[in-house]
Amino acid sequence: MEILHYPVLHDSVLEYLALSTDEDAVMIDCTTGEGGHSNLFLSRFPRLCVIGIDRDEEIQKKAIERLSVYPGRFKAVNAWFDDYLRSAESESADRILFDLGISIFHYEESQRGFSFRKDEPLDMRLDKNASLSAADIVNSYSEEELASIIYRYGEERYSRRIARAFVEHREKSPIRTSKEAEDIIFHAVPKEYRYGRISPATRTFQALRIEVNKELDRIKPSLLEAIRVLKRGGRIGVITFHSLEDRIVKWTFKDEAEKENPEIRIITKKPVVPSEAEERVNAPSRSAKLRVVEKL
Repeated sequence: MEILHYPVLHDSVLEYLALSTDEDAVMIDCTTGEGGHSNLFLSRFPRLCVIGIDRDEEIQKKAIERLSVYPGRFKAVNAWFDDYLRSAESESADRILFDLGISIFHYEESQRGFSFRKDEPLDMRLDKNASLSAADIVNSYSEEELASIIYRYGEERYSRRIARAFVEHREKSPIRTSKEAEDIIFHAVPKEYRYGRISPATRTFQALRIEVNKELDRIKPSLLEAIRVLKRGGRIGVITFHSLEDRIVKWTFKDEAEKENPEIRIITKKPVVPSEAEERVNAPSRSAKLRVVEKL
């Protein structure tokens, strides 16, 4: 079994969410992926049990295999984390962790069009049974709707040009693959924008992925449920990878901590970011931010 995802901010996550080594505890890993963070905690805290949530059955199989060396201590649940937390028992977890990034697995192995560097079906669904794919979006949304999600979720300044190009292309033939979408975007933007620091398709692909999986819509409800599910004295850690995610986490925690009778206090006044050493060995960690709160 090949593991592609390297758990980001692993030292900081272990430090801020540390547990006693001689007491029973429960942790909910809301975005288990290939099991990197779960493995760190299970190996460090021998009396810990982890409930691992992931909606993608394919990547979850990797986590189950990887964590089988901890018999009886890892329970995999195939669900969206907001759905799971909504039904979870109050004050039942000592630690709750969210790593909101998409795993390297999805770009490199899933064959679902997450990467514009590969020629794959333009899918992007984490839940293969979901009805809406990225291809459905670019082929059926109106030009105005496309421009709106590309701007809102990708913060793409040329969203209108890109939306228009998608609509013009699909009038001749459907947009079916990631490479096809990337080529449309490349030729839609000005020449000077095509060869910048990042690919001109980066922001649009992010926007399509967020829309397909309703990623931002899940964050605030999940954090509020996580506070309810957390035991008193327990901690929640959230790792984000772009400003849209981080803004929701920051203000949700801030609003809850400043209530008249708050249930939480903020542990990380400023988000924890990777060290230069981690950035060198794990490039995807560069944009990561960790925020931590504790239940009063």
